[in-house]
Amino acid sequence: MSHIVTVQDAVTAFADFMEPTDAELDAIEQEMPVILADVDLLDAQIITLDRVPTELDARRIRRARRRVLAERAALANRAAGVSLPGGAA
Repeated sequence: MSHIVTVQDAVTAFADFMEPTDAELDAIEQEMPVILADVDLLDAQIITLDRVPTELDARRIRRARRRVLAERAALANRAAGVSLPGGAA
C-alpha cells in the first residue's frame, strides 16, 4: 500500500524564506520612478483605445513618453555611476 503525502514545496509555497531580499527591494525602489512613468504612459494610451485621440490626448501621450524616456535615462545614469565590487572599470 502506498501512502499519499503532500509535497512540502506546495504546502509552504509562501514561506518566509521566499520573500524578496533587501537587495531586490532596493532595486525595485530604484526603478519605481520608471515604473510609475510607464503606468502613466499606459493610462494615456488606454484612454484613446475606444475613441479618436484629441489634441489633448496626443499631448498627454507625448508628455508621458518624454517622462518615460527621462526616467529611463536617469536610471541608466544612476546605474552607471554605481561602482561594481572587484575593481572592474
